[in-house]
Amino acid sequence: MQIVSLFIAFALVLSFGLPAIPPLSAQAAQAAQAAPAAAPAPRALGGAQQPSFKGLSSELVVLPVVVKDKKGRYVADLPRERFAVYDNDRRVPIDLFSNEDTPVTVGLIVDASGSMQPKLGEVIAAATIFARSSHPDDELFAIRFNDDVREALQGRRFLLASDLAQFEAALTSLVPEGRTALYDALIAGLDHLDHGTKPRKALIVISDGGDNASRATLDQVLTQSRKSNAAIYTIGMYDEFGVDKNSGALKALAKATGGERYEPNSPGKVLQVCERIARELRSGYTIGYVPPDRDGQFHRVRVAVEPATQRLDIRTRPGYFASPAVEASMR
Repeated sequence: MQIVSLFIAFALVLSFGLPAIPPLSAQAAQAAQAAPAAAPAPRALGGAQQPSFKGLSSELVVLPVVVKDKKGRYVADLPRERFAVYDNDRRVPIDLFSNEDTPVTVGLIVDASGSMQPKLGEVIAAATIFARSSHPDDELFAIRFNDDVREALQGRRFLLASDLAQFEAALTSLVPEGRTALYDALIAGLDHLDHGTKPRKALIVISDGGDNASRATLDQVLTQSRKSNAAIYTIGMYDEFGVDKNSGALKALAKATGGERYEPNSPGKVLQVCERIARELRSGYTIGYVPPDRDGQFHRVRVAVEPATQRLDIRTRPGYFASPAVEASMR
């Protein structure tokens, strides 16, 4: 325990001495150290809009949307009227819109198998940086997996990101041992997200992508993730000769959900990646709409900014599975 705590302290200091990955601010890590949670992500004056709803529905397709300019900088001040959403190439009205720094529900899926033993301190430090950089009212939970899958927060379904001491204590209690049940952990994480109260949801997976102990398969995880509103961010941490490495699985999870895959190659970069994910969750848009069809089929989704006055990179989920009509009528 003492060794892990020392690693966290060292990693925090290390992160402040490293140049931030653009477009993160150079002062972000220092601000995270000085306060339990970072200041809200910067937005242009007058750009933030109150979360707005049009119409009522027990089921919305909720899209996490990230917009960057050609230099890779977040564009966080676009008004609702600039966005167009297409469902199977049919434009649909927007029923939920927010570009504010609002709380989200986030789950950390942490590999605590035996192969992660040399990296566990690094993982805990990165998770702590993420919590420090998050909105203080974010709902956080953590699931650890090795031979089995267990919630790391005993007796609490969620912690607020501002509860740093409890969150760190839960993570430092992890013991790396056994095999790797990644896919079972992802299923548990997606199920846990359903209990969150925030419209925008995400999972952050820290693993080498291998699995040798799950009952679930990757295809089952991908199917369930496409039915979820969650974006999945994956952080691949690999041994040079790791036999369980599966970067393809991590890439597939991120691509299917509108998240992003990262493969940092040093402790400092792992910390920066977690800070960057926290910033992205605070800088993005949340857009929701009532699905036009209840047919149980996969629907392709496209989000555009119109008119296209500049070159923008827009990332969101590629699609979702609509609920069947009978199931939807029972909600």
